[in-house]
Amino acid sequence: MKKYIAELIGTMWLVLGGCGSAVFACTVDNGIGYLGVAFAFGLTVISMAYAIGHISGCHLNPAVTVGLFAGGRFPSKEVLPYIIFQTVGGIIGAGIIYLIYTNSAGYEKLGGFATNGYGAGSPEGYNMVAALVIEIVLTAVFLFVIMGVTSKKSSPGFAGLAIGLTLTLIHLISIPVTNTSVNPARSTAMAVFTGGLPMQQLWLFWVAPIIGGVIGAVAYKFVNSGDPE
Repeated sequence: MKKYIAELIGTMWLVLGGCGSAVFACTVDNGIGYLGVAFAFGLTVISMAYAIGHISGCHLNPAVTVGLFAGGRFPSKEVLPYIIFQTVGGIIGAGIIYLIYTNSAGYEKLGGFATNGYGAGSPEGYNMVAALVIEIVLTAVFLFVIMGVTSKKSSPGFAGLAIGLTLTLIHLISIPVTNTSVNPARSTAMAVFTGGLPMQQLWLFWVAPIIGGVIGAVAYKFVNSGDPE
């Protein structure tokens, strides 16, 4: 149970830190912009990697959990509990954001609620095909990196930093396209509090990251075959 609670807390922090920066600090005058939001997501992962990595592995993401299972790094019996606690943790984080967001006198001027989407839900109007491609490809790369930096041959102590910086780069690439998901729990958490279009399009932000996660993990397992995991 401790590792499940760790995943809940970690995913709550990822949503609160990453999406919170997008809601509160990105769209206001003199805000942090896309660059700041990208680093905020990366920093949440780095901080939690060193806080709970030794407890739960610090997945914080159903696509990571499924990908690690596909790559032979995670037991099947733990997949569903991890996904449930990650999703609940994300919703708690989004709930904290929503509580703060709706208690500002001018909250409607702060912009969107950091939801993911395509077409009318995309920050720059990218369509469903673009969203599918970028979410699959970037999640695949994310899992490829995770598999690599957590292998027995990698340099110890730097995995959290590498993973966090990879997530930062992923956001720098894809915020204009989908507002960056690569994480079904993060997408679900924010959509729950908005309903409407984000909920209608949520299917893509489960399907694409999980497909990408499996592809990335299996690809790494193939190129690393014969070496210790």
